[in-house]
Amino acid sequence: MGERQMFPVQTKQMRITDTMIPCRTRAGVPAGPGGPQRKSDDNRADGPYRRGMEDSRTDDTRRMVRTSKFLSRVLRHDPALIGVDLDEAGWVDVAELLAAAAAHGRRITRAELDRVVAENDKRRFSFSADGRRIRANQGHTVSVDLGYEEATPPAVLYHGTHPGVVAAIWREGLRPMARHAVHLSRDRETAERVGGRRGRPVVFTVDAAGMAAAGFVFQVSANGVWLTERVPPEYLAGG
Repeated sequence: MGERQMFPVQTKQMRITDTMIPCRTRAGVPAGPGGPQRKSDDNRADGPYRRGMEDSRTDDTRRMVRTSKFLSRVLRHDPALIGVDLDEAGWVDVAELLAAAAAHGRRITRAELDRVVAENDKRRFSFSADGRRIRANQGHTVSVDLGYEEATPPAVLYHGTHPGVVAAIWREGLRPMARHAVHLSRDRETAERVGGRRGRPVVFTVDAAGMAAAGFVFQVSANGVWLTERVPPEYLAGG
């Protein structure tokens, strides 16, 4: 036999990046060439950007809460804090209020004031029909006459409070203390929110129908809070 002739064999080197074998990342997304795909620079920026937006919203919310508390103090309890006077019905001129607040280091824009009135979850404040005056809807410790008409209450109302005063309430009933009237809620959920501001809420049920039949007078504020002079203990039950 003749000698077998050998022909050179050409080989092709394959780079790792040329392989097309799919694999999956922990997130279940097919990986591209070179291993698991990474998020783009834009996506990597989403985290800090999103956190910055959330922080901005949080700061804005905090400012609105601080503004609402400041207005409550001025319009309910201490208008002299910034040198304004409430009229007999609790109203004050908006321009005067904003100027006095700014003069005492609490600058509030008209847009911020509008937001506090519109967005406050308890609707603590109201503008006059022409938008030129503002007042608190209830909760005053200064002398005002809010002018609310007598109203027939629902059969049952609720009062939310905290455990520290429960024993006194069973003995003495509900009293207005420094306020002009006892505040009552139409539903249990609202009373729980009110009582929860200072810890675990305790809710009393008020026999409003029985009180009305006995001659007690009720009013309802512009933001739906029921008001009465007092609630004797015999008209109370545990929530």
